[in-house]
Amino acid sequence: MKFVDEVRIFVKAGDGGNGSVSFRREKYIERGGPNGGDGGNGGSVVFVADPQLTTLLDYRYQQHHRAKNGEHGMGSDCNGRAAEDMVLKVPVGTLVKDAHTEELLVDLSEDGQRWVAAKGGRGGLGNMNFATSTRQTPRFAQDGTKGEELTLRLELKLLADVGLLGFPNAGKSTFISRVSRARPKVADYPFTTLVPNLGMVQYKDGLSFVMADIPGIIEGASEGVGLGHQFLRHVERCKVLIHLIDMGAEGEGRAPLHDFDVLNAELGKYSPELASKPQVVAANKLDLPDAQARLEGFTEALRARGIRVYPVSCATGEGMQPLMDSVAEVLFTGRTEKLHVEIPAKAARAGKAKAKAAEKKAPARKAGAAAAARSATKTSAAAKKAVTKKAPARKAGAATKTSAAAKKAPARKAGAAAKTSAVRKVGTAAAKKAATKTAPARKSGTAPVKKSAAKKASASKSGASGKATAKKASASKRGSSGKAGAKKSSAATKRAPARKSGGGRS
Repeated sequence: MKFVDEVRIFVKAGDGGNGSVSFRREKYIERGGPNGGDGGNGGSVVFVADPQLTTLLDYRYQQHHRAKNGEHGMGSDCNGRAAEDMVLKVPVGTLVKDAHTEELLVDLSEDGQRWVAAKGGRGGLGNMNFATSTRQTPRFAQDGTKGEELTLRLELKLLADVGLLGFPNAGKSTFISRVSRARPKVADYPFTTLVPNLGMVQYKDGLSFVMADIPGIIEGASEGVGLGHQFLRHVERCKVLIHLIDMGAEGEGRAPLHDFDVLNAELGKYSPELASKPQVVAANKLDLPDAQARLEGFTEALRARGIRVYPVSCATGEGMQPLMDSVAEVLFTGRTEKLHVEIPAKAARAGKAKAKAAEKKAPARKAGAAAAARSATKTSAAAKKAVTKKAPARKAGAATKTSAAAKKAPARKAGAAAKTSAVRKVGTAAAKKAATKTAPARKSGTAPVKKSAAKKASASKSGASGKATAKKASASKRGSSGKAGAKKSSAATKRAPARKSGGGRS
């Protein structure tokens, strides 16, 4: 049977049946009233986890699944029949996701677990449901609702307790065939296993667990080399991982320690959580001539890391029981003491020395970076100082120019202020004198008219002469602006009383 672990399907639930519009028509019965029945509900699409299935092959070729619709209502108060649900059986461990949003909808990880993917439509009501005392002949009914439809992606993750990992042709299929009744294909060429295999291991005292064998992982599997690393999803649920190392591997760049490091690196690239699971390291193919020579160096290298190595031979069964005991202890009790060994003193010292060297290198690098940062700050500060030195010099020159202009401006302002103040003082004095002269003129209202005419003539002559003299004085002596202003103001004040007094007499 072909193994398929990922498919894309379309499911649609059935539509509900429509309600019926019917009236009772019988002999000798008048106005029997409405008797239309309701429509039936549509069928739903339900997924059920079946432990007898191990592949999604059935859904590879049948991708559209539609449930039946409900029957329509009928007369004589007959309701339509509801459609049966469509049950889709999938293997235990199937993930159902939305194909458009990649949202995980359900994880069918238990035997017999059911999940309704698409709910069927509801049947419509017949016209007998709408009859009232005021509406006794309803001529309408309700239509059924549509069923749900979805596009889903099914992804299978096999439920196994122990996972077998290793390079191609490392002996994984032989291992699972020896400890269980699984009979996968075994051959002497790489990538013999193309699909995962499950085997039920019968342990002591009636205990049992499931072991999964997946295709080989090589360097670059995360980038698509070989069969890729998509099969690692089938060991994500495992509680223990067995790293099967080929001690008789031949080829360029192949060495037991290198293979172990590559396996862990590929696990880390796929999922850090998967790489952190308990690991049991088994050195396989001890029946080969060169395996014993490589075993000592490999064991010492992993002992320096605190990891125990279990030497086994899947072909002869040598060392299988201690390995299975350790796996069962980790699986059923959770204790991992047997998977670790005490690190030798030399290895511990070497590790501490490396750690100290790394710590020394790190402060040196930090100090270099700090020195570079300080030099950069110093250069930036020097540049700022140079810019600030140039700027004050320019500012000082501009300040001297502005101060000189300011000194000149106050001098001019002071001269103008002195002139205006002198003019204002002279004007006020002349105004006071004019006020003192106008007062007697107003009082002398009883004087004869001839005297006023004479005074007007004299005032006009004196005003003309005052104007001429004032103009000559201003033309000759412009510097003495205060005196000219005083003369003008006095002449103006003399003119005003003479006119006012004359006007009062007339």
